[in-house]
Amino acid sequence: MLVLSRKKNESIVINNDIKIVVVEIRGDKVRLGVEAPREVPVHRREVYDAIQRNNEAFDANTPADSNDVS
Repeated sequence: MLVLSRKKNESIVINNDIKIVVVEIRGDKVRLGVEAPREVPVHRREVYDAIQRNNEAFDANTPADSNDVS
């Protein structure tokens, strides 16, 4: 894991097209802004985990041969 220190309005860039900006620091909370291409999904971790659980549940309830066309 890369650990960086940033101040308000400072940013980091990932892969030339994703920008993370420190928008605000208030007490023990940091507000971040994320600029990314539309095709790059960006989620809070708890939302991402819920999506993964939902996908796993869907996959478990989908027959393995449901994509076969006869």
